[in-house]
Amino acid sequence: MALKALLFDLDGTLIDSEFFHFECWNEILAEFDVQLTYADWLKTYAGVPLPTNAARLVEKYNITAPLPQIIDKRERLTLERLKTKDVNLMPHVAEVLEYFKSKNLTLALVTSSPRQDVDAVFERNGLGRYFKLIITRTEVTKSKPDPESYLVCVEKLGVLKKECLVFEDTINGVKSAKAAGLICFAIQSNTDEHHKLTIADKLFLDFKAAKDHLIEQGFIA
Repeated sequence: MALKALLFDLDGTLIDSEFFHFECWNEILAEFDVQLTYADWLKTYAGVPLPTNAARLVEKYNITAPLPQIIDKRERLTLERLKTKDVNLMPHVAEVLEYFKSKNLTLALVTSSPRQDVDAVFERNGLGRYFKLIITRTEVTKSKPDPESYLVCVEKLGVLKKECLVFEDTINGVKSAKAAGLICFAIQSNTDEHHKLTIADKLFLDFKAAKDHLIEQGFIA
């Protein structure tokens, strides 16, 4: 059966935002004399929803400020920075989205970021025009790796699960898609992370390789 809908994660999948989020956290943590290394960020915190990371950091570093205050401060800082700073697209994203759109595939975004952050990003880079539906952390009660966001997306699109394909870059995202009963391709250029992504149906270094595979296998009519 040919694909009808492609579902995309945002951070680390479509936009190169991991270093951006790393810098935002270090700006907050500096107030408590704590600094993360980027290697530690990628290993432990990348792809994890903000509230979960906040709870982990508060506990690990014995931060005395109330957790809700840390979360609120981090969310405010993120939105402020996203409104004034461009975040680069991952390789081949623009051309691949344009190609998928030209094939009349339905494109949707499923992200653990809040709606206001997604709106800020899309206002600057214009990617919002590609997506028929956007599901953010704001629209669900449980974030990835829970499958709720993907289940909500598929239901709202009105397509069968077997007609959908998900693109993710982290294990939490892949777990979410697989728990929802969806096929999931991992797009990850950092080969050091590949051992974490073995539950994905396929693993590619970039979107061009994934697109070429879909064409070769006849998944796109």
